Amino acid sequence: MRRLILASVATLAGPLSAQDSGAPLSAIDWLSHSVEPAAISPPLPGSPLPPEAPVATDAAVPDISVMPLDASAGAVRGVLPPEVTGLPVDLWTASEEDVLVGLIASLPAEPLPALQDLTVTLMLAEAAPPAGAQPQGPLFLARVDRLLAMGEVEAAQSLLESADLRDRDVFRRWFDATLLTGTEGDACEMLRTHPSLAPTLEARVFCLARNGDWDTAALTLGTARALGDVSLEDDALLSRFLDPDLAEMEEEIGPPARPTPLDYRLLEAVGMLMPTDGLPLAYANLDLRPVVAWRAQIEAAERLARRGALSENVLLAVYTARAPAASGGVWDRAAAIQKLDRALAQGDAEAVATLLPDLWPLMDAAGLAVPFARLFGEALAGLDLTGEAGEIARMAGLLSPGASRVARMRPATDDRGAVWDAVAAGDPGAVAPPDGPSAAVLEGLATSPPEEMAALLAAGRTGEALLRAILAFEDGLDGDLRSLSGALATLRAAGQEAVARQAALEYLILFAPR
Repeated sequence: MRRLILASVATLAGPLSAQDSGAPLSAIDWLSHSVEPAAISPPLPGSPLPPEAPVATDAAVPDISVMPLDASAGAVRGVLPPEVTGLPVDLWTASEEDVLVGLIASLPAEPLPALQDLTVTLMLAEAAPPAGAQPQGPLFLARVDRLLAMGEVEAAQSLLESADLRDRDVFRRWFDATLLTGTEGDACEMLRTHPSLAPTLEARVFCLARNGDWDTAALTLGTARALGDVSLEDDALLSRFLDPDLAEMEEEIGPPARPTPLDYRLLEAVGMLMPTDGLPLAYANLDLRPVVAWRAQIEAAERLARRGALSENVLLAVYTARAPAASGGVWDRAAAIQKLDRALAQGDAEAVATLLPDLWPLMDAAGLAVPFARLFGEALAGLDLTGEAGEIARMAGLLSPGASRVARMRPATDDRGAVWDAVAAGDPGAVAPPDGPSAAVLEGLATSPPEEMAALLAAGRTGEALLRAILAFEDGLDGDLRSLSGALATLRAAGQEAVARQAALEYLILFAPR
């Protein structure tokens, strides 16, 4: 029976791609808390001792020709090299660490998709820490926590694996990430040789069992119980996990209000599957597994795609996995997407023209217009569609990666649309703005950044300038058009021209007042 339970734990999650509570992201409260000195019992006799002086030897080091004198290559942390990101490895070094941590914590929970993508790139970029800061200090942890809050669990896990996993704060986050991606076997194997890294008693007991040492797991829990080092709730859950007979005989236990990833997996192992829709976004990854009901898979995929944490192709795969069993809400979107996918595959422009006027508002209302456009925009723009369907196809095409081609294929027929085409083509001086939002965008794409932003860039504070630009753009969405212009100009000056154009199109097409 124990082997069966262990096998079920080992296969709870398959391959996978947090809500912003307002508190500093370095203190996300669903992460397992770091161990206090007396929080758990000392390692049992005979357990391997941790290394005396952990040394980071596994950080990937790119071949970089320029590096600040005070930043050694071994201090670089990240997974995307400069040739991929277009960002310098010293993008953080000239800024104050506490300023950067505060800016990252203040980033909007749901920025425009273009700025979501930029945020992920900034967090994953290979970069050295600020002068005098530790490679795995507060800035590195803030980068990880931002990714977790965005639901980018695999990205966060990769970033953590670029660091020294024997650092307690790094391991704590890595342990939780592995639980959410189904790779907790790696973390538990590390705890076999470094037991003092266990972030909680529950983690130690879980991994002892996960590694096949059920007797030691039970002894560890019993010792903690005798010493008063485990809460009644955790004791009840771990006892059921270790003894399946208890799970069948005793009353169900209520789930915690803010479960950690380990709480979730333990509850699932004893037959108490929790819905993830009320949990931080990172948990939605767990609902993408085949063992989860299809409706919950669709809801999780939409939730992640809305925040840019799931590729559009995975969203399409979830939508088209089965035939909808009912109507309304997610079922209507899934059914319509399936019909559109078939119509495009068959080249049936008439069917597409019939579907689009109803489907576009469905996706837009669900916050999924950009994922939809990235999936179908270029294909739609290539069809001979007229009227409302033709206008929708044009909008979707301009929100797709092929925006500049779409602007050439389907030129605008009105002043506002002409601005969209000018933005897509990178030629802001080609048109006259018909309204305030258009004027703000064209100005931002044609002028230099505000003086304070230019000063940041001149001082080499590239990362800080980009973070401030993301925040300024959010002010623009709230009606501050001067901030919007300044944000676009800063993005361009920092080498992010494509991001600036994409963000401008998303703003004009989906959010600008009309």
